[in-house]
Amino acid sequence: MSSKTPYKVLCVCLGNICRSPTAEVVLRHFCDEHQLNMMIDSAGTSNYHPGKAPDERSQKHALKRGYDLSALRARQLKPQDFIEFDLILAMDHENLFNIQALSQKAHAEYGTSQIRAKIALMSEYDQTYLKQALPDPYYGGVEGFERVLDQCESSSLAWVTIFKQQFKQQIDAK
Repeated sequence: MSSKTPYKVLCVCLGNICRSPTAEVVLRHFCDEHQLNMMIDSAGTSNYHPGKAPDERSQKHALKRGYDLSALRARQLKPQDFIEFDLILAMDHENLFNIQALSQKAHAEYGTSQIRAKIALMSEYDQTYLKQALPDPYYGGVEGFERVLDQCESSSLAWVTIFKQQFKQQIDAK
């Protein structure tokens, strides 16, 4: 988390068209607002929507709150991500399990010494939604997309607090 190299976070859901792109943009917004040197991206554990834009409903609801998802494109989580990212945030417990399984493959492929990514739930430190799954809104109605935004905002603010503490510890250690 040095000032020169951005700390890299990857938000991951199943298809990378609803929850994780929303989490990416919301987390980036709050990190930027708090002037944290962060690089935020997103991916899916599945390969259902490669290259596709986020779901139109996700885009519509996010835009109402000032978040623009239109430039994002879906991609699948890959073993290389465990080398490139510092933190991988799962949107729910099933994806957490799938990320952990792929992490084992990355460890075998690249060796443990090269793996730098820590894995956690998006809601790991969120006192409002503590360790709760971020429900997939894909097959639901309007409420689901609003819930995703509410929870992404709450969880992102919790992570910003954690990142600031980590930055301070690193500075104090110097």
